[in-house]
Amino acid sequence: MSIRLRLTLWYSGLLAVTLLVFGVSIYVFLNWNTYSDLKEQLKKQDQKLVVRGGTTFWDQYDLNLGRESQIEEKDMYIQIVNYIEGAISQSNNLNQFGIVLPYPEASDKPEQGVVEKRVEINKKKYNMLIHQRPIYTNDGTLVGLLQVGAIPYNEEKFLHSVRTTLIFASLIVVLIAFTIGLLIARQALRPIERVIRATEQIENGADLSVRIPVMGPKDEVGRLVSTLNVMLARLEMAYNELDEAYKAQRRFVSDASHELRTPLTTIRGNIELLERMWTRVRETNIDIDTGEWLPLDSDRWDMSKEAMSDISAEAIRMSTLVNDLLALARADAGYTMEKTPLDLLPLTEEVVRRAQLLPRTAEWKLGDLSALDGVRVNANHNYLQQLLFIFIENAFKYTSEGTVELSAVRTDLQIGFVIQDTGIGMNPDEIPHIFDRFYRADESRGVTVGTGLGLSIAKWIIDEHKGSVEVLTSEGNGTKFTIWLPISFSDTSHSSIIVATDEMKDS
Repeated sequence: MSIRLRLTLWYSGLLAVTLLVFGVSIYVFLNWNTYSDLKEQLKKQDQKLVVRGGTTFWDQYDLNLGRESQIEEKDMYIQIVNYIEGAISQSNNLNQFGIVLPYPEASDKPEQGVVEKRVEINKKKYNMLIHQRPIYTNDGTLVGLLQVGAIPYNEEKFLHSVRTTLIFASLIVVLIAFTIGLLIARQALRPIERVIRATEQIENGADLSVRIPVMGPKDEVGRLVSTLNVMLARLEMAYNELDEAYKAQRRFVSDASHELRTPLTTIRGNIELLERMWTRVRETNIDIDTGEWLPLDSDRWDMSKEAMSDISAEAIRMSTLVNDLLALARADAGYTMEKTPLDLLPLTEEVVRRAQLLPRTAEWKLGDLSALDGVRVNANHNYLQQLLFIFIENAFKYTSEGTVELSAVRTDLQIGFVIQDTGIGMNPDEIPHIFDRFYRADESRGVTVGTGLGLSIAKWIIDEHKGSVEVLTSEGNGTKFTIWLPISFSDTSHSSIIVATDEMKDS
C-alpha cells in the first residue's frame, strides 16, 4: 500500500470518527430535547386533570373534566386505575378501541413520573410514554393510579429522519473527503515520485554522476533531495576510487605476472645448462695437482643434482602459477579472445599426441572421436588446446592407477569433449565449488599437488566460447567431464554446471 493511500485512509478514518462523535452528540441532544418536550406536555396535562371521588378505599373515582381540565391534545390517552376494579375511567380515544393502558400492581408502589410502555392499537404496536400519578385516600392508602399517555410517532419519525440524514450525510462527506484527500496527497507527494524516477534512472543507467533536480520550496522533500544528492556524490567518489584501485590491482597482477615470466624462464634455462655442465664435469674432472681429469665425488654430485632438481621443479611450478595468474588477470580485465573457425579433429589429434608425453601413472586411452569429423567451431586455437590439456592433466593428477579416456559426442547444435577417468572422484556436493579459484576438494588435499587455478581458467575459456560443462562424479568411482561447445552461435553467454549424482551415473 502506497504512502499516498495510507495518508488518505488515515485522514478519512479520523474524519469519520469525528463525524461519528459529532452525529451521535447531535442525535442524543435532539432525542433528549424532543422527548423532554413531550414529557413536559404529559406533565402539564396531568396537572390539569382532577380526580373526583370519595375519601375511603371503597369510594368510586372518576375524572372531573371541567373547563379547567379539558384535554387539549387529541393524541393524549388518559385512564384512571382502581386497584380493586381495574381501569374504571378512560378517555374516549381509549374507549373506542377497548384498550387498557398497562399499569403496575399496587405492591410495586408506583412512583409519579414518565415511563415507556409497549401498547397495541389497531393491531399495531407502538411505544408510548405514560405519566403516572398515584392516587391516595385521606389516610394515605394507595387506591389507584392516574395515567396520561402519548404515542411519540411524530417524534420518532423526526428522529428517524435525523438519524438517516446524519448517516448518509456523514458517508457522503467521508467519500468526498477521501477523494479530495487522495488528490491532495498525490499532489503533495509528487516530488517524492520525481525522486523515485530519478533514482531508478541512476540505478538502471549505473551513472552515479546523475543528480536529482531540486524543485519547489525547501521543505522536507527538498531536504531529502539535497541529502540524496550529497550521498550520490560521496558514492560516486568512493566508486571511482574503488574502480581506480581495482584497475590498478588488475594492472599490477598482469604486469607482475608478465615481468616474472622472463626471469623464471632465464632461471629454468640456466638450471638446464648447469645440469649439462655438471654432467660433463663429472665425466671429465681434472686433478689440480696432476692436471688429470678425475670423476666428481659421488656424494657431492648427488647432492648438487638433487638441489638442481628441486630448483628446476620449483621454477617450473612457479612458472605454471604465473601463467595461471596471467590468464586469470586477463579474464578479470575483460580480455576478449580472438576466435576463428577451426576444424576440431586436427586440433584434437594434436592434443592426443602431446597428451601421451604428459607425466602420468594411469593408462591413456583414446575413445571414439568420429563425432569431430567435419565439425567446425568458432574458437581460439591456443586456448582451446589449453582447455583440453587442463582437464586431461587434472584427470592424470587424480588417477594414480586406472585409465583416462578422451572421446567425443555430438548433438544437433553442440559438440562435446568427454574426459573420463577412474580416479578418486569427489563428493557431488563439491561440484559447484570446483571451478572457484584456489579451491581443492577435500579428497585431493595432501594427495596431489596443485594450485587450484586450472579449472578456474578452464571455466573462463568455456565462458568465452559460450559453452557449458557437465560433471558426473562420485567418491572412489572417478569423474566424467563433458565440455559442450556450440557448433553454431548460441544465445548462451555464460557456462552452466550440471550436477550429476551416483543415480544419474548408474542410469
